[in-house]
Amino acid sequence: MKKRKFGLALSLVLAAGTILGACGKTDEGKEDGGGANKEAANIKVGLVTDTGGVDDKSFNQSAWEGLKKFGAEHNLEEGKGFRYLQSEKEADYIPNLSKFADGGYDLTFAAGFLLEDAVQTAAEQNTEAHFALIDSLLADENWNTVWLDNVANVTFEEQQGSFLVGVVAAKHSKTGKVGFVGGVDSPLIKKFENGFKAGVKSVNPDIEVIAQYAGDFNKPEIGTSIASTMYTQGADIIYHAAGGTGNGVFTEAKNRKANGEDVWVIGVDRDQHEEGMPENVTLTSMIKRVDVAVYELSKMALDGQFPGGKETVFGLEQEAVGISPTTENVSQEALDLVKEYQEKILSGEITVPKTDDEFKNFK
Repeated sequence: MKKRKFGLALSLVLAAGTILGACGKTDEGKEDGGGANKEAANIKVGLVTDTGGVDDKSFNQSAWEGLKKFGAEHNLEEGKGFRYLQSEKEADYIPNLSKFADGGYDLTFAAGFLLEDAVQTAAEQNTEAHFALIDSLLADENWNTVWLDNVANVTFEEQQGSFLVGVVAAKHSKTGKVGFVGGVDSPLIKKFENGFKAGVKSVNPDIEVIAQYAGDFNKPEIGTSIASTMYTQGADIIYHAAGGTGNGVFTEAKNRKANGEDVWVIGVDRDQHEEGMPENVTLTSMIKRVDVAVYELSKMALDGQFPGGKETVFGLEQEAVGISPTTENVSQEALDLVKEYQEKILSGEITVPKTDDEFKNFK
């Protein structure tokens, strides 16, 4: 996969639950937003997962939940009106995307930045088909952003939600050392890491943050190994942004807690409270509403308002990132502090760093 750089293009902010009126141009230059309104019974929407699979209990699963919600609300039959194709390997990406395009699907979601090259290829080969790339922007080999009228680009302000769970980690750590486990070292996952570190350091600059990348989103055994090392080194809380690999972090934490160790995991993308049971090791989770993005873009396709050639951003202001609703393991003091910092981010008093360089300059 080519090295990517997110372009500094103007972002179109979409509030969760609100349908945009902005429209992309068709091949004829008419601003009809991608076609006339469709009858719900006639629309077909597909989802192509990355190699983490639809049951990764994280990113892909959240995307599928959003598509299922859309299907249920519009009486679509699973397998016909909406369905997913699971990618077992990188070579499956283009064939899976093309299968939906060839099948006349009105919109195909690509779950994750790992599919960006495949989306660009499939979109250029199928100009009449609509695609939505989640978590990335298309770019050429010189890292210039590529805008295609038949591709909607969906991104999130992951660093904002990660900052807030960093605040929780700092308030709960007893050892003064916490960990971060990333899937693939990339600009996207760096947003999770740097936001988390900024949140921790804002509360207590003396806390040490250990960060390590697994190099894969679907290797729970690597997650277990990394977590074992971090806990042994004295970290008592680990935040993961590693998809299925993060399941291994939960495994290690549960084993240690069963043996009397006071360790915790911070989940990602969904409320991962249940993943920590029965040992109850989930301190909190950073919610990233991929399900909202999939649901909203599907509605837009249905209404003929597909935002092709644009970037649609979901952040704290749209309640699309934040801490999970399950707070039984979080102290009231920590929750009050989260609220305080959330207001500072929303007011612009705090700009949460996304990159390593921004983190170095963060105060």
